[in-house]
Amino acid sequence: MANNKAQGTYEETLNNSEAVFLKYKKQILIAVAAVIVIIAGIIVYKNYVSAPREAEASTELAKSQALFNSQQYDQALKGFQKVQSDYSSTDAGNLANLYVALCYAHQAKPDWAKAMENAEKFSTADDQIISPASQMALGDIYANNNQNDKAVSCFKKAADMANAEAAENVNLSVAPLAMKKAGIILESQGKKAEALEIYKDIKKTYVNSPIYQDIDKYIERAAN
Repeated sequence: MANNKAQGTYEETLNNSEAVFLKYKKQILIAVAAVIVIIAGIIVYKNYVSAPREAEASTELAKSQALFNSQQYDQALKGFQKVQSDYSSTDAGNLANLYVALCYAHQAKPDWAKAMENAEKFSTADDQIISPASQMALGDIYANNNQNDKAVSCFKKAADMANAEAAENVNLSVAPLAMKKAGIILESQGKKAEALEIYKDIKKTYVNSPIYQDIDKYIERAAN
């Protein structure tokens, strides 16, 4: 009896579901069709609009990167600003924000305010697209705009990234310099204990770095 009752309840549920479907069949089919159209639209956009646009943006960005690498900052700035404007929704457009900031920072008379303005537009969702040197330059931009906590964070990231790329995970150029900059800022904030730990780490880890040669005076200063 229990099985018959359960079977009856199951059949009743199916009948009710079928009745609901038949009653709202048109609306349900419209909703399903709408979802299919949305998914198809996303696929078409990615394949025929987004991907080619990303490729165009990357090509334009590469031209300005070549100028930047040859220290032609004024010319590079114009190119990056065009990518920034014309391809704002692309990854290259996002990276152009950082390069525009760096160009302002590298001018004969650095415009730290504009550098900061553009650095703030840059999304760091994927830090791997930033070189350790660029991350350190970003720290300089924050430091020169009195955004000291952000500057320290950038310098530490720069050191971590540089070490991750180096043999035996010890970079002897960017990493110790970035950490030294972080220590100096922490000292200026009165955080001598934190600065001291950084200086001690530099002395312990980066023995063969030029920074090592005078790190003792920083250790003594932070210890007092």
